[in-house]
Amino acid sequence: MANRGLFVGLVTLDIIYLADAPPQPNQKIVAQETTIAAGGPATNAAIAFQHLGNSSTLFSAIGCHPICHLIEADLKSINVMDLDPDRQEPPPISSIVVSQSTGDRAVISLNAVRTQISPDCIPSNLLDEVDIILIDGHQMAVGAEIAKMAGTIPVVIDAGSWKPGFEQIFPYVDYAICSANFQPPTEQSVFDYLYSYGIENIAITQGEHAIEVFNHSQITVPQVNVKDTLGAGDIFHGAFCHFILQHDFVTALAEAAKVASYSCEFFGTRQWMRSAHSYNIEAR
Repeated sequence: MANRGLFVGLVTLDIIYLADAPPQPNQKIVAQETTIAAGGPATNAAIAFQHLGNSSTLFSAIGCHPICHLIEADLKSINVMDLDPDRQEPPPISSIVVSQSTGDRAVISLNAVRTQISPDCIPSNLLDEVDIILIDGHQMAVGAEIAKMAGTIPVVIDAGSWKPGFEQIFPYVDYAICSANFQPPTEQSVFDYLYSYGIENIAITQGEHAIEVFNHSQITVPQVNVKDTLGAGDIFHGAFCHFILQHDFVTALAEAAKVASYSCEFFGTRQWMRSAHSYNIEAR
């Protein structure tokens, strides 16, 4: 039976270009490739989790603006619960330029700052058939309430950057996966700060560099021929949710790193899933 994951947070419409470099002021450039996809940390994680053989539910705010059909079409393979289905304003849109020579990305986005939803919309039976929860912090009030409701269901926090309100969620977190950009408002180290909330499973990802793990040695990240790093962290989190239901913390991190690194060999956030070898990551 497939594991069931609930992914709480941001949905964007990503317009992605592959170019030599981001444009300079007053410069027009021509892209080598372009693609459009639904994006956002929870969204990409949900899609990766489902691709690895599980069942994903995305809990986010989308709305009914005419361009939302592009998001809905891209997310048709997963279960989507729209927190604000009557919203007529356009969804958050991300414009992204991926540099062809390095795979680095430049992103401008509105994120969910104008689409915060009340936790009153949470169904009482939301967690009845859920094996793992990932919260990205972009719907903070909803995420905090779901974390409190989780009980014995493991909660994973995607701490890509500090967001006010995270302190309401941390007491209920089982696994904290942070990026190197996560800096809480304290003089404590990230490890000490999160451990003060009782979190013992803490990791800090650093792109292609080794993953720092609380009370454990570093985990080496596979080195690949990078074409695009966009969404690699989100894919890492979705893969982690898959592997942590089968393995210990360190093994799950190492396996998730294989998936995320592999995804960087392809342009955009979906092409890696269309490769003939995309599922059999562990054999690589």
